[in-house]
Amino acid sequence: MTPTNLTKRKTPDADIQEIYGGWRLSIEKGAAATYRLAQLDNYSQLTRGSFPHKEPLRIELSARTSVSTSPGTWGFGLWNDPFGFSLGFGGTPGRLPTLPNAAWFFFAAPENHLALKDKFDGNGSLAGVISSPRIPSPLLALMAPALPFLALLATSRLLRRTAAKIIRQDQASLAHDVTEWHEYTIIWKEGSVEFEVDQQPVLKTSLAPSAPLALVLWIDNQFAAWRPDGSMASGTLATPTDSWVEITNLNLN
Repeated sequence: MTPTNLTKRKTPDADIQEIYGGWRLSIEKGAAATYRLAQLDNYSQLTRGSFPHKEPLRIELSARTSVSTSPGTWGFGLWNDPFGFSLGFGGTPGRLPTLPNAAWFFFAAPENHLALKDKFDGNGSLAGVISSPRIPSPLLALMAPALPFLALLATSRLLRRTAAKIIRQDQASLAHDVTEWHEYTIIWKEGSVEFEVDQQPVLKTSLAPSAPLALVLWIDNQFAAWRPDGSMASGTLATPTDSWVEITNLNLN
């Protein structure tokens, strides 16, 4: 089934165009000072508890991008929109933060470092799952007094190791040419997720996200990093040239 209820969200320096059987999501050339986002999703008007997707679910689509390394991030898949603000990818203003759950293909420029476990790459072309317990947002707010201590590298490293035990991740790095057309598949089952590129398995994991989740397709120029040494950074990157991702043949069943 091709979803027909996708919401377009874009900044002034971005565009979403309908193309042959899909869309082109693009961000314009520009300086680092400006945030640029083009996104399609099916959750922006919903509460998290009303997100539309649970297992079992199969997502198939074809995609290519204009440049091998796009500034910021781009990708497609499922998540729970955990951020009530922007942190490396778009959040929904007014929505309280929660712990992340996701199953997606995620492509991140070198400035990013989004893996909590040191054995995983923090950027590049990735297929991955994030699985977190469903902790109510008001309880998470009780952790806010600890945030200033993230400026201390030793404390930040400790908190990062603690976060890795709570927010579990599994992922695989990919080596294909993203500027060429490829078929991407996510198969979400109870207790497992499988990822395929061109019908070839790239990751099968017993780690699964917690439902309900929503569909997101995006490209932006943001970055976020929480590195193994404890240092943190986030912001927007310059876009040397117009960058886009084309997505066609989207099917959910």
